[in-house]
Amino acid sequence: MGLFGERLSLCFNMKQNSYSVYIMTNQTQTVLYVGMTSDLVGRVWQHKNKEFEKSFSAKYNVVSLIYYEDFSSASAAIEREKQLKNWKREWKVELIEKENPEFIDLSAEWDL
Repeated sequence: MGLFGERLSLCFNMKQNSYSVYIMTNQTQTVLYVGMTSDLVGRVWQHKNKEFEKSFSAKYNVVSLIYYEDFSSASAAIEREKQLKNWKREWKVELIEKENPEFIDLSAEWDL
């Protein structure tokens, strides 16, 4: 199965027309990156593989998915992304810790 097919099989909880707002971090958890996508598995793969070599996430080695929320509309996801980007780091950490207190890489089992 090609990479595209593998990504599709990993999307067991993803639905067509779903959007995700996500937070990723580096190995030392000193950087928090907030993003939005319609393909969470594919986007995480891009971060982990530094698909965009000169990007912020590549520069700071943002490779661990530590939080995400799913939305049925792009506008709701964009609004939430903007909200989270404006939050203080402390607020983001509190949000993450409610769902993932150990900051475990939620994509570690995805075979990316």
